[in-house]
Amino acid sequence: MRTWGPLTAVCLGTFMLLLDVTIAIVALPDMARALDASLSDLQWVMDGYALALAALLLGVGAAADVLGRRRVHVVGVVVFAAASLLCGLATGPEMLVAARGLQGIGAAAMFATTLPLLGSVYQGKRRSVALGVWGAVSGAAAAVGPIAGGLLTDGPGWRWIFYVNLPVSVAAVWLTLRVVPESRGARGRRIDWAGTVTFAAFAGAVTYGAVRAGSHGWGESGTLLWFAGAALALVCFVLVERRVADPLLDPRLFLRPAFSGVMAGSLAFNAAAFAAMAYTSIWLQTLLGMSPVRGGAVFLWLSLASFVVAAVGGRLLHGVSARLTIGVGLLLIGAGQFCMAFLDAGSSAGALIPGLVLVGVGTGLVSPGIAGAALTSVPPERSGMAGGAVNTFRQLGYALGIALFGTVLTSRMGDSLPEGAAHALAGGGAGALRDAFGEETLRAAFADGLNAVAVAAGATGVVAGLLVLALVRRPAVTQTSVTPGAPRTLTEETPVRRG
Repeated sequence: MRTWGPLTAVCLGTFMLLLDVTIAIVALPDMARALDASLSDLQWVMDGYALALAALLLGVGAAADVLGRRRVHVVGVVVFAAASLLCGLATGPEMLVAARGLQGIGAAAMFATTLPLLGSVYQGKRRSVALGVWGAVSGAAAAVGPIAGGLLTDGPGWRWIFYVNLPVSVAAVWLTLRVVPESRGARGRRIDWAGTVTFAAFAGAVTYGAVRAGSHGWGESGTLLWFAGAALALVCFVLVERRVADPLLDPRLFLRPAFSGVMAGSLAFNAAAFAAMAYTSIWLQTLLGMSPVRGGAVFLWLSLASFVVAAVGGRLLHGVSARLTIGVGLLLIGAGQFCMAFLDAGSSAGALIPGLVLVGVGTGLVSPGIAGAALTSVPPERSGMAGGAVNTFRQLGYALGIALFGTVLTSRMGDSLPEGAAHALAGGGAGALRDAFGEETLRAAFADGLNAVAVAAGATGVVAGLLVLALVRRPAVTQTSVTPGAPRTLTEETPVRRG
């Protein structure tokens, strides 16, 4: 228990928080029917979680260095569990969205402390093994999400995708308190509250503006005000980070082409690979009549391809530049999305398989190495900052992708349907529209919308891949030393503090 207990405790929390990024995808149509939710509501069910996770990850990680990582991790699990219960008890879309945001806050506290906690316990070869197991668990969570969501939704009901977190949370808290020692960062560090608030304001405003644009238009005054607020918050964040002693994210790192390239790849990765899945799931269930289990099983092509490539590629591609694996991986993700841009009214789920496999292959190339590429693109004393930035940008990309692709979907549907009908169809309301428009018209409209989304996602992947290939040219930086006050990651030797 002393040897692998801490790894088990940390992996339980990691599995839960990453599972909840994708587990709700196949339950969206059932949620829409049960709670009378609109397309905007469904977008926020997914985005509320990812956005809270992205907006708070850097700030909570810095706070944990001061307050104690185990303490913050346990509080995060408790908040996550309470929010999961509220999600399951939701009586309307507003309550569900609010609970999902609270879930994201708990997940941020858990995710920000996972690697530092492992780094405080394991050294040398055991650290490498622990990191490998943690990475495998992270990948498994994404792979299992759609199937687990389908089984629970088809079985006891969609609320159980949240209730299932409760017993796992209890086990995670008990095990963490029993076997994981407390640890902290270097003394004298301060929590960057101003940076945390301004970054959260930026992420929230830009995402809300993108969601609002889908229903009110990009030129509408309210939408423009939200984007203006996001720009102002971003300027404030940059000014704050240039002045504080312990910044969350030093803006000067973006002057390094390699770091900028990796961050661009991180932002685009989750958007290009995963953000369209929510709308594809609605199409599979409401237009093709598939059950949640069968709809979730379609995404197994992506998950299995990703798992196989990550497992095999880790050996065969050892020593290959991260610039190539990440850049080529993003290009393959883009190509896979383009392959799914040829749907029509008569298309079946089988039309997605070649594209999903390509996206999975690309994901298997990008996912294992993108965090390491960020670490090697900065000096060793900034490794913790770079590692946190990768996870932040990935989740922010997912949130923005869902918002932007939803706008693309309804805009293309609007070419053949009235605006209200297009939004209802995208939100899972095909059943109520069939008498007015007919099955063929609805299928054709949704297929056109998904084609436009696939083109947008494909372009995102290709542009990001080219940027990575062009910018990430620096040789790897050897992580051999840690300066006082530097944020801690698994690559660093962190003294164990028991308490």
